Amino acid sequence: MTASVGRAIHKNVERWRWVLYVALAIVGALLTFVGARAQQKATDDATFRKLIDSYCAAWSTGTADAPGKFYAKEGGLVFYDVAPFAYHGWKEYHDGVQKEFLENASEIKLTAGKDLKVTRRGMIAWSTVPMHLMEKTKDGKTIELDLRYTGIWEKRGASWVLVHEHLSTPLAGS
Repeated sequence: MTASVGRAIHKNVERWRWVLYVALAIVGALLTFVGARAQQKATDDATFRKLIDSYCAAWSTGTADAPGKFYAKEGGLVFYDVAPFAYHGWKEYHDGVQKEFLENASEIKLTAGKDLKVTRRGMIAWSTVPMHLMEKTKDGKTIELDLRYTGIWEKRGASWVLVHEHLSTPLAGS
């Protein structure tokens, strides 16, 4: 009787040891996943901060050609701007912004605020950030606008490109 009780205890200890090993493996895998996720978030934040700052610098050149590298070129994409309401496809956006804003400007400066938020799901990411636009017109006026910016980005190869964006400005007095 003592030998069979000893074997049963030994078998029970082995079973619990196996359960402990499996539990530790699961905890280790979860910690690895959480760490990798945090590292990806930090990398994404740095990547998109650089991307948004480069985007602003490109628009600040005063030509619609410079920021073209940030946009997908399909015709069915929609880009909402301050005026007019919407552009359909990069070509329409390029030509419209060049005519409506850039041709009348002697200087443009677009800057992104510090409060950049980025959320990524695989090959799609969306970003929000407040921006400030300063435009000096050719007739000497200075226009200052605070903007709200939302960009929907798609990873294509090694690059992120905009497939949709929305710029708006708060109503006066808000």
